Amino acid sequence: MAAPHNATVPGTPQSLARSRPRYGEQAIKAVLMLAALLSVATTIGIVVSLLEPTIAFFGEVSAVEFFTSTSWGPLFEPPHYGVLPLVSATLITTGIAIVVAVPLGLGAAIYLSEYAKPKVRKFFKPMLEVLAGIPTVVFGFFALTFVTPLLRSVMPFEIEIFNALCAGLVVGFMIIPIVASLSEDAMAAVPNGLREGSYALGASKMTTSLRVVLPAAFSGIVAAVILAISRGAGETMIVYIAGGGQPNFTFDVGKAMQTMAAFIAAAGSGDVPVGTVDYHTIFAVGSLLFVMTFAMNYLSVRLVRRYREVYE
Repeated sequence: MAAPHNATVPGTPQSLARSRPRYGEQAIKAVLMLAALLSVATTIGIVVSLLEPTIAFFGEVSAVEFFTSTSWGPLFEPPHYGVLPLVSATLITTGIAIVVAVPLGLGAAIYLSEYAKPKVRKFFKPMLEVLAGIPTVVFGFFALTFVTPLLRSVMPFEIEIFNALCAGLVVGFMIIPIVASLSEDAMAAVPNGLREGSYALGASKMTTSLRVVLPAAFSGIVAAVILAISRGAGETMIVYIAGGGQPNFTFDVGKAMQTMAAFIAAAGSGDVPVGTVDYHTIFAVGSLLFVMTFAMNYLSVRLVRRYREVYE
């Protein structure tokens, strides 16, 4: 009787490959599993470290005041614990940064993926990614000493020495490599058959780039933008140096503001007694920032999964 079609005949290379133990492969799987578990454990550790001080904070401060009051001043007499000035400053600076980073980053990604020759791409992409390696404190002093004087000389409205506009612009330039590099990788992964089909129908390179490649790589581009938003919302040194440390609840980008990350940096570096309400404010604001970042990442995952199913 003939052997079944899917049966493995003893003594063949397939049977020997199955019977031979692969210790190297098992070791690699174990290392990858440990890396994944380490990431999960780190996230759990962050949540645990934030949870207890945050609960202690809300045991002494009203949650209604924290989320609705527009006055923030833990060291005032009497103290004020309304987090809205910090949240609004974070959203404003992040919004300015995204307005800067998304057009420039996508433009750079389209050029590198669709127009640049291989030698040009190999040269310019690492040069663009160098921006991600510059210390943020350098960006902060660059914003304070160069960008702010330039804005004060050209803008038609009043701009203070410390202002949210300058901080947002420089944060935007800092996160350009995130948008450009990840978006370019997503567009480079688009099958060339889609481009060739578009060219065969008479479309130009610009039309192909904007109406074929970009929609096909949309899931990766969304992930890059959401990651850039999370990075901009958590930026500390640029907004701490250039944005000022005044928790003003205002939408005037020419005035000084204090973001959540800047407050954590300022309070954490000061002489705040451990165990006090002022000390617990650091963890309460940090918990809120963590929740906002987690929500953005969750949204990114949902969008990536949704649009990836469309183009697979």
